[in-house]
Amino acid sequence: MATSDGLHYIELSKTPIRFEPISKVTNVFYDDANQQVFAVRSGGSMGVVVKGPNDKTGITFRMEDRGEVVSMKFSPDRRVLAIQRSTKSVEFINFQEDLTTDTSEYSQTCKGRSNQIKGFVWTNVNEIAFITEHGIELYQINPDKRVLKNLKSLSISIVWHVWMSRNDGGLLLVATGQLANNLQPVYFMSGAMTKLPKFEVDLPTLPKQQKQPLMERDVTIASIYGQLYIIILRHQPRPGVAGAEVVLYQIQQQKEAPAKKTNILKLEMSGRFAINVVDSLVVVHHQASKTSVIFDIHLDGESDGYAFFHYPVVSPLPIKPFKLLLPTLNIQGQEKMEYNCDLYSANWIVFQPDIVIDAKLGCLWHVERKLVPLVTMIPDKCRLIKFLLQRQNSKSVILDVCKQMLLPGQQARLPVISRVVDMLNQGYKTYLDAEMQALASDSAAQPDVHRRVIIDQSDMYTNVFSVLEDNAEIPYKFKVAVLIEYIRSLSQRDIPVQHYLYELIINILVHNNCFYQLHQFLQYHVLSDSKPLACLMLSLESVYPPAHQLALDMLTRLATANEEIIEVLLSKHQLLPAVRFIRKAGITDTVSSRKFLEAAMNTEDSQLFYTVFKFFQQRNIRMRGSPVFQPGEHCEMYVKHFEQLFGADALMPLTSST
Repeated sequence: MATSDGLHYIELSKTPIRFEPISKVTNVFYDDANQQVFAVRSGGSMGVVVKGPNDKTGITFRMEDRGEVVSMKFSPDRRVLAIQRSTKSVEFINFQEDLTTDTSEYSQTCKGRSNQIKGFVWTNVNEIAFITEHGIELYQINPDKRVLKNLKSLSISIVWHVWMSRNDGGLLLVATGQLANNLQPVYFMSGAMTKLPKFEVDLPTLPKQQKQPLMERDVTIASIYGQLYIIILRHQPRPGVAGAEVVLYQIQQQKEAPAKKTNILKLEMSGRFAINVVDSLVVVHHQASKTSVIFDIHLDGESDGYAFFHYPVVSPLPIKPFKLLLPTLNIQGQEKMEYNCDLYSANWIVFQPDIVIDAKLGCLWHVERKLVPLVTMIPDKCRLIKFLLQRQNSKSVILDVCKQMLLPGQQARLPVISRVVDMLNQGYKTYLDAEMQALASDSAAQPDVHRRVIIDQSDMYTNVFSVLEDNAEIPYKFKVAVLIEYIRSLSQRDIPVQHYLYELIINILVHNNCFYQLHQFLQYHVLSDSKPLACLMLSLESVYPPAHQLALDMLTRLATANEEIIEVLLSKHQLLPAVRFIRKAGITDTVSSRKFLEAAMNTEDSQLFYTVFKFFQQRNIRMRGSPVFQPGEHCEMYVKHFEQLFGADALMPLTSST
């Protein structure tokens, strides 16, 4: 269970994975590729318990004690367990589908008598790489036959190595040279091992000080914003620089280009550090001060022409306190008591991307970031929104920030709101373009818009702009200005504006009797023409009579609203304008004569009824050579009404044409 005191933007996962702590009889190993913890009792003879995110209850088995275990890892499909007990070979145990062990072990030695295995990694389901002092050996394993076949070898002198597993294989980084600062990336895919260009990590030092070699513990590989980076923790300061730095080298997409130094994160502290990457944020833990800081390389940084320099997003703060319920014995029996975990403990071991393990306590946590506390810690709203847009599951926080920007006492200036909505709509536009491209290519895949949170018009209308209608304390001019600014931002990006935004503006203007401004917005097309908008304008005729004509003009401009225009004119008993409209629109032959005759009869104006009746008689003659209405038109009652008013002789058509 976790406590809730204080403001913290970093916390540990509420339900850690618990395992048997390290002791005289129990060794603990971690496989970062599968995120599994192995608790090995007495070399395995008293049992091995494996726990991870997908198997929190644990996989339990026994194996023969053949000596001290150096490392152990499951294959990606968990069908083969690899165990290293010596520097010369790796043993293997097959597992059945029910995760029970299969008969005896088999092994593979490395090449060369003087060679030693420094470690191993699973590069694929049935492929494993040995990292030795003199190179890399890639093997294909056949579990059924219990044999390994050498696929490829790479001869290179290796000081240490770092591995990052990926869905399609993985990236191995090996250090060479006297100072271990010549780094050789090797990329693995199914059955293949590819050398990427080697690069050198600069090791700056102060005058009269000897350069220290690059240590394995100060190097890690991580994915940040979908790009692979080599992260180097540089303890020795450069001249004129106080404290340690974190240097990021980006693995280039072009395989012939070496990794490039792109970012330098300024820690301005010294001591022991550990690094996680959480939601594309570089999280640096500092043991001495018991605080953590976060860096976002997508926020603006200073550049020297070669790399960008970044400072922490906010000030350092400790991880949120964490309490465990641990069993304890008393007179009544076993109970549980709260235990305050020692944060930033010397027993902590950090793995990528977001793992913290305390082997003595028997806990594995995921490091998590909290967004809500950061809202008050980053006062610059544009910087805050830019930061939040890059975070996962941040939509509700972004919408809440946007809403707060409109409230009295917290209102942001209009230029700030303008920049914020531009950021929101740029991401919205990118998503729409990607979606259209996917549809055009007939692809079943979802638009690949990396990580961005999409805030669309519906989100803004429902969660943000609703406050403009509900809160009477907000000046109406500010309300209108905000909505116009949002519409401007959409229009600049060719995003069709939804009619409910226009309706909101109109309702605000009408509520404040700003009819002149409304008239101008419509006249100068600040509010784009649409059928829903025209219908809304028609409903305002009682409070603003010109709205009727404005609506008709809008429907006419749309050129797709003939039916709506006819309905409006007939409902207002404006039959002659309706007749003129259908003639001008060239739809005389297709409109319903019954609808017009019914409207004319309802006016109780006999002369108007006569005119409309004769108009449609002439249409019948022109179309069919006869003045008679067809049975399907259902005009019998109107013919009878005409006879009653003007006599049967008047049914004879006029000689002039319409």
